[in-house]
Amino acid sequence: MVRLSVELIDGSNQYINAAHQREIDLRGYKIPFIENMGATLDLFTSIDLSDNEIRKLDGFPRLKQIRTLLLNNNKISRLGDDLGECLPYLEDLYLTNNNLQELADLDPLSTIPKLTRMSLLRNPVVYKKHYRLYVIHKMPQIRILDFKRIKKTERDLADKLFKGKRGATLKSELLKRRTVAPVETPLTIGPSAADLEIIKTRITQAKSLEEVEKLKQLLQAGQIPGKVDEAPQKRPRPG
Repeated sequence: MVRLSVELIDGSNQYINAAHQREIDLRGYKIPFIENMGATLDLFTSIDLSDNEIRKLDGFPRLKQIRTLLLNNNKISRLGDDLGECLPYLEDLYLTNNNLQELADLDPLSTIPKLTRMSLLRNPVVYKKHYRLYVIHKMPQIRILDFKRIKKTERDLADKLFKGKRGATLKSELLKRRTVAPVETPLTIGPSAADLEIIKTRITQAKSLEEVEKLKQLLQAGQIPGKVDEAPQKRPRPG
């Protein structure tokens, strides 16, 4: 498990992707939650956070440049309520193979005004009755859902299904099924008991103030003296 630190963001691959977007590659680090995204300086139009351990889609500051967000193959079961405020120009959202369960859990996505393409394939929610029509009703800005273009006949069916008193009753029932947020215990990411012993030993063996200062800098960077080689390494740029 690797924390999404400023150092990791700074050292990650950055390139122009096939869609001619400036992308940062943060995939495959087993990151548990999203944080420190202000360190991107809002320089990227695409962010790839696929293949991690993220459970909730939130933690973004206001980023006006992001157009594409990839979060495939995570464990996302909940969505933050401020996504529209933080990602006002997001157009493409890929959440394939996550753990979104209920239709009402998708409601925060309706706050993203520019969202036009989205994938929720391989989430339990796609097997819920009225899934596609519910998304079309709640997010009329969506044009392509699960790689299928939304047809006018589908929009008409969605309007009819959720129209009037019967539609209001159906939506009310769906809202009752929202996933209950689990009680979260704080995630502690820090040195283990063994690491603390290494730190104490290295400080004791330090022969100058310069060595002590160097140890301090390593610790501030999230590195344990003697384990520097285990820090996440910058990977080769994709071919």
